[in-house]
Amino acid sequence: MVHDYLVMLKKYQRRLWADKYILLTIIIGSIVWSLTMVKSGLFYDFGFGYWGPNGHDGIWHISLASSLLERGFSMPIFAGATVSNYHIGFDLLLAILSKVSTIPISVLYFQILPPLFAVTIGLLAALLLRKLSWNSVAISWSLFFVYFGGNLGWLVTYIRDGHIGGASMFWAQPAVLTLVNPPFALSLIILLVALIALQSRKLILSALLIGILIQVKAYAAVIVLVSLICVSIYYYLTQKKLFFAKVTVLATIVSVMLFLPFNSGSSSLFVFKPFWFLETMMQFPDRVGWARFGEAMVNYKLAGNLVKGALAYLIAFFIFWYGNVGTRLVAEIYSIKLLNKKREWFDIFVISSIVIGLTIPMFFVQKGTAWNTIQFFYYSLFFISLISGYVIEKIIVYLKPKQKLVFVVLLIVLTIPTTIDVLKHYLPKTPPAMISKQEYAALGYLANQPEGIILIPPFDRSLGQYDPAPRPLYVYESTSYVSAFTGKQVFLEDEVNLDITGFNWQDRKSDIEEFFINPDKEFLVTHNISYIYIPRKYGITLDLVKLFENNEITIYSSN
Repeated sequence: MVHDYLVMLKKYQRRLWADKYILLTIIIGSIVWSLTMVKSGLFYDFGFGYWGPNGHDGIWHISLASSLLERGFSMPIFAGATVSNYHIGFDLLLAILSKVSTIPISVLYFQILPPLFAVTIGLLAALLLRKLSWNSVAISWSLFFVYFGGNLGWLVTYIRDGHIGGASMFWAQPAVLTLVNPPFALSLIILLVALIALQSRKLILSALLIGILIQVKAYAAVIVLVSLICVSIYYYLTQKKLFFAKVTVLATIVSVMLFLPFNSGSSSLFVFKPFWFLETMMQFPDRVGWARFGEAMVNYKLAGNLVKGALAYLIAFFIFWYGNVGTRLVAEIYSIKLLNKKREWFDIFVISSIVIGLTIPMFFVQKGTAWNTIQFFYYSLFFISLISGYVIEKIIVYLKPKQKLVFVVLLIVLTIPTTIDVLKHYLPKTPPAMISKQEYAALGYLANQPEGIILIPPFDRSLGQYDPAPRPLYVYESTSYVSAFTGKQVFLEDEVNLDITGFNWQDRKSDIEEFFINPDKEFLVTHNISYIYIPRKYGITLDLVKLFENNEITIYSSN
């Protein structure tokens, strides 16, 4: 079965590589995507630089993958706990690849996997669409939107402020930031292979692939399983066929088996909070920033004014929808295809996925980090990108040559400003965050010491708020960089991910703060702490044995 599937992929791959437009789009798109990643984690004059979210998210994945190699499922940023309420699929893959290849995890994460993922996503998307009998023009446009799809925030900022910006004005991230979220990128790869397997009616392979999505990106698993239920019901009612129902049942069993061991408390992570994204999108100054409208929305709801409230929320919804979709709004025409008698499983699946990915964040937010559930909508935007190519090809057929040229130029010109805006944050020579040479030396020293738990001071943003870029990671954000680059467990760090995974870290933070005010060796003994790692900027000195000291870092032994 797997052999036949690989033979099929090889046949379609040859056809795709022969199409210069598809090939060119994949190459250019992959280069552009990779620009958000490949500069981070490299050594510069000031030390190691990190652009964009890589100074937090990238460090977290390096920390977790390193921990998986050394200590299995122990939580690297909360000593004594095990990893829970988190999908570890990507990090496990990262750890295995590093173990097998002996390539450092950081190099795999920033320099090797990003371009590999980018090319693979484009190639698999093209293979899927070719297998669905889409022509080269439709596939090329679909790939254009997969790589360059963006929102209309740039248009708002240009009209309002005279410059191009607003890449996340409507909450969702543009396509160019796909690789900044590697589990999302990996989930797209698995999802595309699963869809190709479904089209070939490979029951076991498609069920296994869909099943493992739960440990790569849980948001994807929810959307795919619910969409498959819709497809199963449709095919049984119209054709009395059970293939998709069988896939759904098997995939659900695999998902449950992989989900329960690591996510026993995940149901409590989501909070029912209808239209939070719409309200904050209108109110927050770094989003749409129409404060008066946002306040009116909430006031209408609190006052029970259903007519005005419904109208206000409907307007906000359309701003959210069309603002995020941008030039891909042509995808709405695809829904007309559902009115035809010849409806394919893919039609039902893709429309269901778009609706589900849109609906969930409209009603639920994540406890601790409310905006995290917007990631459901990323899959909606991905499928919208795919079907946009199909619609555009149908439109182009009916246009005269001059009209076609104007249409194509307008589509490109109105789509790519978001990508340009994003790259402005990743191409500058100076990054926002770094690990200096001296700090890297301290981390390297600690990495070579015997195993033991590390204590660090609680994150204090005020210490570096006026520092010029690049700022040290310890004042940039609460990150997991100490565990990432020492390979040891830290008593408490990266409050952001502890929030996301649902750990009660606040009590432990209070205990740590008390220790640094009134140092007590009993605290160190009780919690089995071996090392205390203190950036000198904190101004903390302890009456303990110094193991290491330079101009930036002091490391103490608890013994």
